[in-house]
Amino acid sequence: MKALKLLTCAIALSAGIVQPASAEELSVATFVPPQHHTNTVMFKWFGEELEKRSGGSLTMKLYPAGQLGAGPVQQYKRAVEGVADITFGVAAYTPAIFPKTMLAILPGTSVTGEDSTRQIWSHFDEHFADEFKDVKVLAVATVAGSLYAATRDVSTLEGLKGAKLVPFAAMTSPIVEALGAVPVQMPVTEMYTGLSTGTIDATTASYNNLTPPWNFWDVASHVVENIPVSFAVTYAIMNKERYMSLSDEHRKIIDELSGLPMSLKGAESFDGADERSKKMIADADKQYEWIVVSDEERARIDAAVNNGLDVIFKDYADKGIANAAEIYKALND
Repeated sequence: MKALKLLTCAIALSAGIVQPASAEELSVATFVPPQHHTNTVMFKWFGEELEKRSGGSLTMKLYPAGQLGAGPVQQYKRAVEGVADITFGVAAYTPAIFPKTMLAILPGTSVTGEDSTRQIWSHFDEHFADEFKDVKVLAVATVAGSLYAATRDVSTLEGLKGAKLVPFAAMTSPIVEALGAVPVQMPVTEMYTGLSTGTIDATTASYNNLTPPWNFWDVASHVVENIPVSFAVTYAIMNKERYMSLSDEHRKIIDELSGLPMSLKGAESFDGADERSKKMIADADKQYEWIVVSDEERARIDAAVNNGLDVIFKDYADKGIANAAEIYKALND
């Protein structure tokens, strides 16, 4: 009997028969609701590719809206500690973990999430990989803040003077101050009320913030376009031990999907939401003034932004990151 088993194994090996990897399901924790475009585009693509490439032996299950832990702030920690196999988060919520990655937030030459995401991945290994050393990185992608939604005209330096303005991230406060405005920190969930009650005069926004479900177009009297575009940096990361526990076959699939491919799907989800909102904006009858900043005024604004960048780079140097300006320049070649 023993000899028969050995003979069977030998025949199987000689025939190239490989035992399939055991079935695995990866848990994915995200703080956004089920219908959010990162779920319906990026994670939908990721889940379908996992299943297709593995023949159904590797799948994922999405836990949206904070089901595995409320709020976005602890998403990196949840991945490190294995609360979920994979988490989706925003770098600006834990800036101490991602100081160099946060430099991708700053306005520069990129104007879309895809532009910015490609720049990050062109320099990821050199400048940013060490900030993600405790996890397996699946994606790092950005969303563009291309507009001001406001209750006054903030299309000029004179109009910005004294305005209570919410930036895309707290680290850009020196830029807001260089523009003459007053930075106010506020989560996106409170901005509608902030604009409607006068707590803030303006907020940095994406096109999709104007339309449902955010509906800034109902409380903004002015929407200002052609401003210096800043970004929010998002990530999808995996618990390193969970990744290493998978079969070689399953790790290979994840390696093929992660990095730039999945990151571009993340950028596509945000840019696509903006494009859909632009069509809604064009068809809507809303009571706000749409202002495009003139080239002359934009040059004045850009000069003020550069003054703010100098302050930020000095602050980085004081904190021990002397090459912040070099990293920023690389991101904006």
